[in-house]
Amino acid sequence: MACLQYGRNTLRQQLKNVKTPAAIFQNCESGEVHLHHPLFYAAQGVRYRKLQVILTTGIDKLGKAGETVRVAPGYFRNHLMPKLLAVPNIDKYRHLMEDQRKIYQREEVEEVKIVPATKEDKMKEYQMAANRLDRTMLVLRKLAKKPLAKDDNGRTFIQESIGKDEIVAEVARQISVHIEPEHLVLDTPLHVMGEFEVPLRMPRSIPLPEGKVQWVLQVKIRGK
Repeated sequence: MACLQYGRNTLRQQLKNVKTPAAIFQNCESGEVHLHHPLFYAAQGVRYRKLQVILTTGIDKLGKAGETVRVAPGYFRNHLMPKLLAVPNIDKYRHLMEDQRKIYQREEVEEVKIVPATKEDKMKEYQMAANRLDRTMLVLRKLAKKPLAKDDNGRTFIQESIGKDEIVAEVARQISVHIEPEHLVLDTPLHVMGEFEVPLRMPRSIPLPEGKVQWVLQVKIRGK
């Protein structure tokens, strides 16, 4: 209120200095006439007050996320605030941004501390994957071929043969192990129901289980 009262008093004082038309005419001869309104110079240098805001994301030529910057009120109101690019620099938002910054910095530190996997670690992963393949029975369900037909061993033919690509996809889905079609030794697709042992081509550096001469994948084809 004091500032408002002071501004009004200043305005009254300035208006008192305004010369009437008669006074202006009387002073024309002496050259003392003022053609400018007294408030013209009083208003010079008056600018809007910039706002302090906290950036929620990095903005080119303005600042990084979490920094406090000064911007024009209109820029904040029309651009930054609607797009949630910045928040007012008040205690509520300041504490929130500080907490988020601490969490982000902690995640960065933890990410830097991650040690790259060594060759030994990778070999252990390969060993675990190979053991899982060797111990798991891969089960696939297929429709029987119509009219019903069987081979010489009494095994029922299926409508669609099973090739390497389908086996690879089922291994990833059922056993969560990623292999390539070239890892499977399968000359012809499987076309009858039953249990099969599909040999696997694994790196020689992976030791075989005791009593095993090669890695195999157990596959069982059942009817739907």
